[in-house]
Amino acid sequence: MQRILNYIDGELVEAANGGWLDNVEPATGKVYSRLPDSDETDIEKAVAAAKQAFPGWSGTPAVERARIMDDIADRIEADLESFARAESIDTGKPIGLARKVEIPRAVSNLRFFAGAIQHTASEAHVTDDQALNYTLRRPRGVAGLISPWNLPLYLLTWKVAPAIATGNTAVAKPSELTPMTAHLLAQTCRDAGLPPGVLNIVHGLGARAGAPLTTHPDVPTISFTGGTATGGTIAAATATSFKKLALEMGGKNPTVVFADADMDVAVPTAVQASFSNQGQICLCGSRIFVQRDAYDAFVDRFVSATGDLVQGDPLEETTNQGAVVSKAHFDKVMGYIDLAKEEGGTILAGGSTPSGLPDRCREGFFIEPTVVTGLPHDCRVNREEIFGPVTSIMPFDAEDEVIEWANETDYGLSASVWTQDVSRAHRVAERIASGTVWVNCWLLRDLRVPFGGMKQSGVGREGGDEALRFFTEPKNVCLRLGSS
Repeated sequence: MQRILNYIDGELVEAANGGWLDNVEPATGKVYSRLPDSDETDIEKAVAAAKQAFPGWSGTPAVERARIMDDIADRIEADLESFARAESIDTGKPIGLARKVEIPRAVSNLRFFAGAIQHTASEAHVTDDQALNYTLRRPRGVAGLISPWNLPLYLLTWKVAPAIATGNTAVAKPSELTPMTAHLLAQTCRDAGLPPGVLNIVHGLGARAGAPLTTHPDVPTISFTGGTATGGTIAAATATSFKKLALEMGGKNPTVVFADADMDVAVPTAVQASFSNQGQICLCGSRIFVQRDAYDAFVDRFVSATGDLVQGDPLEETTNQGAVVSKAHFDKVMGYIDLAKEEGGTILAGGSTPSGLPDRCREGFFIEPTVVTGLPHDCRVNREEIFGPVTSIMPFDAEDEVIEWANETDYGLSASVWTQDVSRAHRVAERIASGTVWVNCWLLRDLRVPFGGMKQSGVGREGGDEALRFFTEPKNVCLRLGSS
């Protein structure tokens, strides 16, 4: 059975305690590899390696850091099929999605920040005729990077790329549920000649490996993507040490469809926003509000399009709905489907496990894409993050009403607004309390723009200049004019 290894100081090593964890393939429910059950000893070694590598890496010219990052990107691109297959097996997502979206976006992350670091500008302020003030931005040191299971390589490189581009070194802790692409990334970094200690990857459980990373005194910067409860724990544990934090957490995102929307685009995009990656994307639109005049027609078309989705073995090219990530997550999502029925909802599509799966997948964690109507806008199913293939559709009458409902959760990560009225689009987008609002589209990303949430969806911003600023410390230099 394949063994995944930690990547510490340029070497692939087992956990110091010799312990192992099982890695289960969601599509089969069977163990297919093992990963290190790391603890604070491994974190200590990784942080020490990163700390030792920091002076040399931070002093490396930006053009050379960029060259190595571009080489890593080239190698991932050249080995795209291996990365895509590993991600599909690890997560249960269709291999086509991994091949066309997730792995190319990881490559784009590396390329974008490799280029961005070569085109940064400093700020300068002339204080009348007395002084010149200019701002230096310097890497902070060792960055602790904790990434989730739903987009394992994409979101890991989303953190690694700006961290090492700006001259920091890093210790990354991928999700224990999806470690394989991080393992492949470690091998790729070695092959590309990334200096030892610049990036270290420690596998294991959050309580045993993640917690000591976030509280380590030599790790001044923490970037975390994951659940809101865990993010709150990290914020509390690091409060007295004043670490720099970016916390990208949960979402319960509204899709608002006005009657004048182009339904030929709105319906299929809303289906995609609901069920892409089995609904396991923090940006998925799992609450759909449709203006009453268009509600019945929208629901009919939405249910029909949901029925056309092909669920099956994630490694098959025709599959566009795979398995959810684990048995525990399967049980959670199915529990919310039962709750939807208890709260008065009507299941118009899905609601169960699919039939007709191939023999290989009979014990996998599959849930049909599920469409629910008839729920109150303020019930638990419409307020709590399910993170699975469950979408609720509700009618609304007035603009003020739907904005109130859209904002009626503890989350504020993203939203989508569908209308052909430009004034309404701007007005509604401004009033929805979300970090990102898409108008007549969904998940159209630009790496230059800031990304993050409001309320319990997070603090801090990543992406573009925001990421470069997050991983650096500003220092003002005031030079008195006319001085010798």
